Amino acid sequence: MEHHDHSLAQDIQTMLDMTLSRRQSLRWMFASAASLPLAACGGGGNAGDSSAAATPATGSTPASGAGMSCAVIPEETGGPYPADGTNSSVGGVANALILAGIVRPDIRASIAGATGVAAGVPLTIKLQMVNVKSDCAPLAGATVYLWHCDREGRYSMYTSGVTLENYLRGVQEADAGGMVTFTTIFPGCYAGRMPHVHFEVYPSLAKSTSAANRIKTSQFGFPASMLAEAYGASGYSASVRNLANITYATDNVFSDGSALQIASVSGSASLGYVATLTVGVSL
Repeated sequence: MEHHDHSLAQDIQTMLDMTLSRRQSLRWMFASAASLPLAACGGGGNAGDSSAAATPATGSTPASGAGMSCAVIPEETGGPYPADGTNSSVGGVANALILAGIVRPDIRASIAGATGVAAGVPLTIKLQMVNVKSDCAPLAGATVYLWHCDREGRYSMYTSGVTLENYLRGVQEADAGGMVTFTTIFPGCYAGRMPHVHFEVYPSLAKSTSAANRIKTSQFGFPASMLAEAYGASGYSASVRNLANITYATDNVFSDGSALQIASVSGSASLGYVATLTVGVSL
C-alpha cells in the first residue's frame, strides 16, 4: 500500500498557510449539545457508545418536523483540502464546484476527464437537512458539497499520487424531505485524525458554484464501535495502525464535543454501510 504523505502536523501547517475566510476557520462551541434529546439532530449517541450503531433501515428518513427539537450543527474547519476555490493545490486554484458533472450521487469515480476510481468498503451517506428556525422542518432545495479522503488517507486534487483525480467529491440538492444521498467508500483513518467526512451547505443548487455562498461548513464521524470491523477489510491496514493512536477525545476537531456529529451506521464491511445524520442549519 502506498503510504500517504500528510499528517496532522502538516495539515495544521497547511491550514495556517492558507487564506481562508474567518467563518471557515472558526469553530463554534456548543456546550449544551450533549444535553439535547438524541432523537433531534445528530446521529444519536456518544461517539464511543456501541448503541450508536443502530439506525433506521436503509431508505428511511430521520424524524423531523414541527414541534421537534434540533440544534445547529457546529461550524468546523474545511481543512486544507476543500477544493472549493478557497485555496490552491498543484497547478493552481483547486475548485471542484465548477467541474462538469460534480452534481452527482455517486462520488467514487473521478470526472471531467480524470479516470480514477476510489476503491474501498461501500458506504451510502444520507444527510437530512433541517431548519432549526422552523421547528426542524426539512430544507428542500438546500445543497450539500461533500468530500473525504480515500482508503489510503489521500485527498484527491491535493495529495501526491492523486492530484489529477477528483473522486470522493460531489454535490447534491436536497429533495422534498431535505435528504441528500451520496454513494461512496468508507474513508480511511490517517495519522492524527479520527475518520471523518467534510461538507458545506449552500442555500440552493444555483448558489453552490461559489464557496462565498456557503452557509455552513462542518464535519461528521462514525461510531467508534464499528470502526474496527470496517478497517478489517482489505486495503485499510494503515487505518488500523492510525486509529490505534487517536480517539474522539484527542481529535483536534471533535474533542470539544461530537454529539451532533456522529452518524448512525448500519450494515457491515462485507455488505457495505449506510450512515445517516440529521444536519441542523439556521435559515
